[in-house]
Amino acid sequence: MKIFPILLASLLLMSKTGLSAGNIKGDQQLSVWPDVQFIQNFSIRFLSADTSAKLIKVFSDRNGYIQILSSKGLLRLRNGRFLYPGTLVRDNQDRQTSDKNISGLGLYHNQFVYLDNRAVLSNAWAGKLYAHHGLGHASLLAGGRNFSFLISDGQNLTLIRDSVRVWSGRLDRDKVLDIKFDESENVFWILGQESIYKMDTVQLRPEKRYSGSGMTCFELVPGNIVIGTGNGYFVLDRSSGKPVGQVISRMPCPDITSVNLIGSSLWFGSSRGAMKLREDGKFDYYASERWLPSDKVVSIAAGPENSVLVLTDKGLGKICFTEMTLYDKAIFFEKQVRERHIRTGFNATVSGIVNGDVTTGSMEDSDNDGLWTSMYLAAETFRYAVTRSSEALQNIRESLDAMDRLYSINPVPGFPARSFLRRGYKYDDKPWRRADDPEWDWKSTTSSDEVIGHIFAFGAIAELVDNNEIRNQAVALIDTLMSHILKSDFYLIDWDGEPTLWGKWNPDYVNSLHDSSGDRKLNSSNIIAMLQTAYHFTGKEKYSDAALTLMKDHHYLENLRIPMKVIGRAPAGASDWNKMLSGGWNHSDDEMYYVGYWGLYRYALNDTLKTYYRDAIIDHWKAERPEKEGLWNIMTAIADTRVIDLNDAVWYLQKFPLDLIDWSVSNSHRKDIDLITPDFREQTTEEVLPPDELRVSRHNANRFDLDSNGGGREEMSAGDIWLLPYWIGRYLGVISGPVSSAGNDSSIGKQNLQDTDK
Repeated sequence: MKIFPILLASLLLMSKTGLSAGNIKGDQQLSVWPDVQFIQNFSIRFLSADTSAKLIKVFSDRNGYIQILSSKGLLRLRNGRFLYPGTLVRDNQDRQTSDKNISGLGLYHNQFVYLDNRAVLSNAWAGKLYAHHGLGHASLLAGGRNFSFLISDGQNLTLIRDSVRVWSGRLDRDKVLDIKFDESENVFWILGQESIYKMDTVQLRPEKRYSGSGMTCFELVPGNIVIGTGNGYFVLDRSSGKPVGQVISRMPCPDITSVNLIGSSLWFGSSRGAMKLREDGKFDYYASERWLPSDKVVSIAAGPENSVLVLTDKGLGKICFTEMTLYDKAIFFEKQVRERHIRTGFNATVSGIVNGDVTTGSMEDSDNDGLWTSMYLAAETFRYAVTRSSEALQNIRESLDAMDRLYSINPVPGFPARSFLRRGYKYDDKPWRRADDPEWDWKSTTSSDEVIGHIFAFGAIAELVDNNEIRNQAVALIDTLMSHILKSDFYLIDWDGEPTLWGKWNPDYVNSLHDSSGDRKLNSSNIIAMLQTAYHFTGKEKYSDAALTLMKDHHYLENLRIPMKVIGRAPAGASDWNKMLSGGWNHSDDEMYYVGYWGLYRYALNDTLKTYYRDAIIDHWKAERPEKEGLWNIMTAIADTRVIDLNDAVWYLQKFPLDLIDWSVSNSHRKDIDLITPDFREQTTEEVLPPDELRVSRHNANRFDLDSNGGGREEMSAGDIWLLPYWIGRYLGVISGPVSSAGNDSSIGKQNLQDTDK
């Protein structure tokens, strides 16, 4: 019954943090996204110092102080900030309570109240609250009017006021799980495993309002009660005591352990993470160590400064919500890259991390150092074109020098190495070769991925950077690389005189591939883009002549216009190589197509070709559309700003997590997604999940992958993943500069979010 969650969300007036794709600013398609503030979430985790202690409840009082009730007493938070977990330690701040055997914890008028084996007590109100209750093992309490408290040990109930026992009793053969007070009606509600009671504070007689089974938790909302079970939740009308609608089990995990109304949002804890009900009836899902110390949630509460406290069996996740613009997020990620991800100029991944601790890892070399750095270089180039930032220009200079050295560190003229490292670094890969410089080694077998990435970045620099030294360096690199490819008959020739496995654009190779093989279309598209770029910036007709010859005499124009719907599995009679290439969609191909589209469309030899290229780009975008991939959406604006899904592109940028650690993520168990039989493009669900609920991945990954086993062993760089789509969106004019600056003191910490120019 899909209408009910939407009805409930409407009644609760859910907050604006429930961002959903396609509905960020309504259904109207925008041509330029105004960069107003949005709600960015992130988590600060606090791990339990004593793993033998059972964690029970968490609350935050009016002062923003956070306390946790455990089987070994009260706990508090020590240290902890974004990406650097704190710990839960014994709370000795106020010995008046920490020395007591506290068995229950709650809030009354936003002040901490406690239970021990003798009384209800508090250190607020000058310590005047000390009411004897007479229940030796009391653990549950709820405060009513005039400092009255209903208390339970799980079996017995006692209502006390000023140390006077006003009423005592039990439920009918049921265990008490929780107690809530409704101020508007001056009544207590009592949850049992099989019943719900209402107790009027005047008549003092519990009245059974509902009988059922499997109830685990409840929460009072206007006019209703939300009740969690082991298989979803349902809503009870307070007046009639009858369920409103059916049990809702279509949620990420229906094994509900807690339910809380925080502000105007309904939060659920479960055995597999926390969930927040959105306005559209769907859920924001907070699971994995990106958000929580573990997925077994035991308690949820409102925290200080617009945070939500999610207590698990292994610690606390403090989920923070702060306002920022996309520009603010970009500057945050710029710092992430510069602080931890620049290795001799390359844009690198930090690997070998232990349990997500970024200080334990090291920047690693990659087969794709040239590609990831090219994408970061392009991002900084678009940033410079928009802002004229001196910092961006220096970033360009340093990474371009690293790219330049890929060509000079090996003995083959015009051949780019994959990477280089100082000699003596331990590695086992066969592609590593000795450089003439005795201090360095270089990596061979360079792929077509790197080549098209190089040309993309060099072309963008040559066009947009107004520094002659840097521009000339980029143009020289374009000429060097493309001269090598032309002299080698459209092959990339390695140190051994043989083509690399993937560096093949020769007509004999390309046209040997079946139409259904993506590489026939891809390689044709890429080589034409590269030749056009070389001609555009060098003016050498050998490049334009080569491009025209490939298109006229070798069908490359026809090849690159093959519709995406044709790409699929090779026919039965095809060669083994064709079948291997057509075994499934390679999402790295999407990346290669799109970084090539810059030179294909922007530097087209004539307007007729530009029209053909535009149609090919839009045809590709239509195939990609279900993935809601931010970079593909925004880069399609190269050809036509009118057709892109700008809402989805901004949704991708806003929902991408600040935490880029590759945590293990699981979504295949979820009951709120519609699984489908994977198609050739490996789409597994009807609708793609938000980026902050999936593993962190580059643009060459399948965004429909539901599970991963990252284990917190790597931190990705935002340089290629996030900064490229943002800054190219700024340059193409589909994303505006910041309409307003966040300027708030968020829990990320005070940061200088200013650039030379916005």
